[in-house]
Amino acid sequence: MATEREEREERAHGRRPMSGRDPDETGRVATPLELLYDLTFAVAFGTAADQFAKYLAMGHIRAAVIGFLFAAFAICWAWVNYSWFASAYDTDDWVCRLLTMVQMIGVVVLALGLQQMFESVERDASLQNGVMVGGYVVMRVGMVLLWGRAGWHDRDRRRIAKTYIWTISTSQVGWVLLFLAQLPVTTSLAIATLLLLIELAGPWIAEHKKGRGGTPWHPHHIAERYGLLVIITLGEGVIGTVAALNAVVHGPAGWSVNAVLVAVAGIGLTFGMWWMYFAIPFGELLHADRR
Repeated sequence: MATEREEREERAHGRRPMSGRDPDETGRVATPLELLYDLTFAVAFGTAADQFAKYLAMGHIRAAVIGFLFAAFAICWAWVNYSWFASAYDTDDWVCRLLTMVQMIGVVVLALGLQQMFESVERDASLQNGVMVGGYVVMRVGMVLLWGRAGWHDRDRRRIAKTYIWTISTSQVGWVLLFLAQLPVTTSLAIATLLLLIELAGPWIAEHKKGRGGTPWHPHHIAERYGLLVIITLGEGVIGTVAALNAVVHGPAGWSVNAVLVAVAGIGLTFGMWWMYFAIPFGELLHADRR
């Protein structure tokens, strides 16, 4: 009877304690919710790539490179924050699902702010990342609530959860203050570097300094999640190849040797990067040494 009750609760996605997943769980794979979550990042990467290509085509190399690096870090870091948490604590109950949806909304808002950020870098005015910061505020409300819930249920790792909550909250307050200050781009980027160090230090302190091996993330699950993110980013290579090929074949020359070379080069480079990445058994390496 207990098993039947648990099965009914699982189907109904009833609230369950976040006591931590088994890091040696067999058959652990990305969930449908995680795959849906990744679609918002496909949009964000596509928007950043469009802006990057636009400013490169205009000859504004500085704006293109600085804007894209800033955008890529913001997008990837948002993904990293949630994916490592989910690997350790995903319960797939209704609370976890709704807070994941909140973070998806934040990613969409972040993507909507990328164009404004690129434009401010190109003008060398104050860094206009207010919409991006707003997206992060939305995401981090959900993230802090998830860590708070994990800390409440997983008493052995409560110090780790508190560390994540404090570092996430501190860095987010810093980003909001940086936007409100409306400083020149160069000054903003210098201060942003300090905030990035706080962002990066948070997980290191939590996982290595707060004891007992860190959170119970699953090595093969994490390896799969990063592999899926790589495929999403490589998809931009396929889209770029199709766009370039479309411009060539619908031009005066039509189908030609150049068109064939564009197709072979674009798909070949993308395929080569895929081959190199997935040639390494990351899941086995992480399982052998969680450091």
